[in-house]
Amino acid sequence: MEHVHLAAEEDDLYSGYNDYNPTFDSEELDNDAGFQQAVRTSHGRRPPMTAKFPGTAIGGRALGTSFGVESSFGCESRLLKSRMPMASSMGRPMTGAVQDGAARPMTAVRAAGYSSAMTRGSTFDPLGQSKGPAPPLEGKSEDTPDEKVKILEKKVNDLIEESCLAHGHGDLQLSLDRAKEAGRKERALVRQREQSGNADHINLDLTYSVLFNLATQYANNDMYAEALNTYQVIVKNKMFSNAGRLKVNMANIHFKQKNYPKAIKLYRMALDQISNSHKEMRIKIMQNIGVVFIRMGQYSDAITSFEHIMSECPNIKTGFNLILCYYAIGDRERMKKAFQKLICVPLGIDEEDKYIPPNDDTHANLVIEAIKNDKLHQMERERKALAEKFIMTSAKLIAPAIEATFAAGFDWCVDMVKSSQYVELANDLEINKAITYLRQRDFNQAVETLKTFEKKDSRVKSAAATNLSFLYFLEKDYDQADRYADLAMTADRYNPAALINKGNTVFVKKDYEKAAEFYKEALRNDSSCTEALYNLGLTYKRLGRLEESLDCFLKLHAILRNSSQVMWQLANLFEMLEDPHQAIEWLMQLITVTPTDPQVLAKLGELYDSEGDKSQAFQYYQESFRYFPSNIDVIEWLGAYYIDTQFCEKAIQYFERATLIQPTQVKWQLMVASCYRRSGNYQKALETYKDIHRKFPENVECLRFLVRLCTDMGMKEVQDYATKLKKVEKMKEIREQRVKSAREGSARGTRREGSASSDSGHSSHGTSAKGERLSAKMRALPGSNEPYEASSQRDIDASYVDPLGAPMERPKTAAKKRNEEDEFADEELGDDLLPE
Repeated sequence: MEHVHLAAEEDDLYSGYNDYNPTFDSEELDNDAGFQQAVRTSHGRRPPMTAKFPGTAIGGRALGTSFGVESSFGCESRLLKSRMPMASSMGRPMTGAVQDGAARPMTAVRAAGYSSAMTRGSTFDPLGQSKGPAPPLEGKSEDTPDEKVKILEKKVNDLIEESCLAHGHGDLQLSLDRAKEAGRKERALVRQREQSGNADHINLDLTYSVLFNLATQYANNDMYAEALNTYQVIVKNKMFSNAGRLKVNMANIHFKQKNYPKAIKLYRMALDQISNSHKEMRIKIMQNIGVVFIRMGQYSDAITSFEHIMSECPNIKTGFNLILCYYAIGDRERMKKAFQKLICVPLGIDEEDKYIPPNDDTHANLVIEAIKNDKLHQMERERKALAEKFIMTSAKLIAPAIEATFAAGFDWCVDMVKSSQYVELANDLEINKAITYLRQRDFNQAVETLKTFEKKDSRVKSAAATNLSFLYFLEKDYDQADRYADLAMTADRYNPAALINKGNTVFVKKDYEKAAEFYKEALRNDSSCTEALYNLGLTYKRLGRLEESLDCFLKLHAILRNSSQVMWQLANLFEMLEDPHQAIEWLMQLITVTPTDPQVLAKLGELYDSEGDKSQAFQYYQESFRYFPSNIDVIEWLGAYYIDTQFCEKAIQYFERATLIQPTQVKWQLMVASCYRRSGNYQKALETYKDIHRKFPENVECLRFLVRLCTDMGMKEVQDYATKLKKVEKMKEIREQRVKSAREGSARGTRREGSASSDSGHSSHGTSAKGERLSAKMRALPGSNEPYEASSQRDIDASYVDPLGAPMERPKTAAKKRNEEDEFADEELGDDLLPE
């Protein structure tokens, strides 16, 4: 009974699949009361029954269906139903039923994961999840030759990339090391291919990249011989296409080595190997050839190259170089033609009107605001600025050469520029004309030229007025300087140069508070204006606001790190603030910038002397004397130092030099004689005193020492010198009495005239007022050492007016000035007059 099937045998075993079973009608489930009850109760959540025959939906007991087998078979039939799969409702055997000892194939559901070869006890697992996670993928073996080659290639490419990045970051040594390592790895790669028998598959592009990068890094590190050898390896290898272009790089290296003939040869070889289709490359190489010819002084050959470029593809640099060549050979007419070609070269940039936003279009305004300062616009501005620089330089160069006078040459250049696209440069050329007059010391013509701009537009008027103010300030015509400074400020209130000039004119009138306000306004308009910051520091210094002045100069030092004048001011301020250690520190920094400045060295000696460090003071005074042996204060200190240290013989040379510098000062000759006497050379001392007496016969100190020396040496002249000494002393007493009586008489006359002063008050007042005005005017005039010089010896630029740099203080002398009446020599002589 095992193999008894209840389904009727039919010829077609697969019939009935299209029959519709209403049990599976899901559309009527909402109206099925039994199904809804099962869903709402736990009946619908009971665990499913386990099937005896996996892979089918038949359980271990008979399942009745609406079309199932009737129960008229009795007990036996129920037993059979409990053991066998139930037939379908149409009497067809169930799919997967066991027939004739073997399971029927399940071809219809094989794609869904069912299998007809299942055995009892197995579970339904169409996705194969019971087998656990999938095993990891098998890694590719790196032992194969192809894998080793790929790994090496990746390492080489990574090293080349690292080398390029290191060069971009400025680390030239690291970039060279990476390039060398890439070369070693690439050679190992070639050997690996040869060993594996793949020598025909060598990556030539990789080899070329490695060699080219290595040669470039050699050149960047100034290892020109190694770079040339590497380039030679590339050029000689016929397998590299277009390697001949690298001869340009080789020529550049020879140019840096000043091997110009070799550079020209390689440039021409590269030019021959580049086709006419690469026009831009050929133009650049020809431009290099022209520059090399200029360096060699072969201007005619350079002219040939530049003229060809200007006829094929004109550009600003080539036009400028062509003008230089014509100027070198002195060809006036061709200079004019080249200048006309230069101002006609198209720049290829948009007009500035493009960046003016319209008022009504919001979207267009946003777009213009975005592109107003982008990279492209910055490049356009740089190109235009470079073109204007070349045109201005060319005009200033050829103007004195193309006509009989430089003024006529400038006028011709101005006319040409006015008819070109660079109309705004015409005014700058006019200002350069005035500056040329200044260089020729023709101040009147310079002033006249600048005065022609008073009726021009505001920018040019402000620049011209600023220069005029500068000129009048140098001539100490402060009223005119002030007038033109006001004119420049009226034309352009935001011109920092005009504000500085105005502040300078107020500074010389000693109105320091007002001058500080002008300097501050200049700084508000241009925070990088170093002249205004320097002048403001000096103004605070004059006002006694030393801390604020120190702050200004510290800020200025952060901008101008190597400015000797700023360091001197800082040292001077710390000295005034009674901080000698900081003053010494700044002076030590200053001598690293100007190590041969004798005044700085003398100031260091003075500070060390005030600190009690005589040895350091002597060292710096000695260095100052070595660089400038005419400073009386330094000579005096060195002579006194040797006398204090009992080396009078060495002090003699310093006092003798002081005698040469000031021959009318008797004290230096007396000091020489005193040094001879102190060192025991009495004969030489006597001769020196006699010589001093011949030159200064009324000098009492000299006669006293002559009397004393002659007495000690037992000489007969002692009586003559004693008589002369008495006469001189008597004359001196008479002179002193006359001076004393004259002073007393003037005092009595002053008391008598005091009562009558009210009667003649108006006349004396007028006289005194006039005298006061005159004395005030004399005081207002700066002395020879007053601090009103420019901050830097720069020429005035035409496009931007460089005003008077600032009222800058000159470094003071190494030692403080002493009163001539209070002299070291007299003190020494006074001690010698005491009885022994």
